[in-house]
Amino acid sequence: MHNMSHYFIEDRSLKHDIKKIYYNFANNRFVFTTDAGVFSKDKVDYATDILLKTIPPLSGTLLDMGCGYGCIGIVLAKTYSLQLTQVDVNQLAIDLTKKNCIENGVDSICIKSNCFDNVSGFFDTIVINPPIHAGKAVTYKMYEDSLLHLNPGGKLYIVTLKKHGAKSTYAKLMDTFGNCETLYKKKGYYVFCCTKPE
Repeated sequence: MHNMSHYFIEDRSLKHDIKKIYYNFANNRFVFTTDAGVFSKDKVDYATDILLKTIPPLSGTLLDMGCGYGCIGIVLAKTYSLQLTQVDVNQLAIDLTKKNCIENGVDSICIKSNCFDNVSGFFDTIVINPPIHAGKAVTYKMYEDSLLHLNPGGKLYIVTLKKHGAKSTYAKLMDTFGNCETLYKKKGYYVFCCTKPE
């Protein structure tokens, strides 16, 4: 279990394993520096790829919650010229995100925070590839706090898997937002979109 969850906590005992990985999206080639102790360090994971390809064109402000090495926020911000904020509980993730923003020519406010604890302000869009192995208490609080930090009419996008409780996630999102749209459902992967009422 430790190997699955260490990216959501700080484990300073991990040896560095710095890599550069590449990702193509909307005619842009992105490069990301990754390291041991962050999620999906060897390649952009399939769920993130699905999420990025499912989200429609965006505008305004974007919060990338649980950003890891920064992939989702960087790709969306560069593609759609968004004002970006990125948050992670892991200092290594924040350090990598800052480096990757510079590498890819993206401006971002990077915040070390346990979920929304150090986050203020409101956003037009929030995206989350939830840290499932941190447990439902963490992920459900992320969804609840997302509602509080969205502008009216703002949207939350999340990706999850059937085996990780997509059905219960859908129910939680419906209960929290009063709405939840399934944008993608294939091979056990789901992308949900919730809108904050105007």
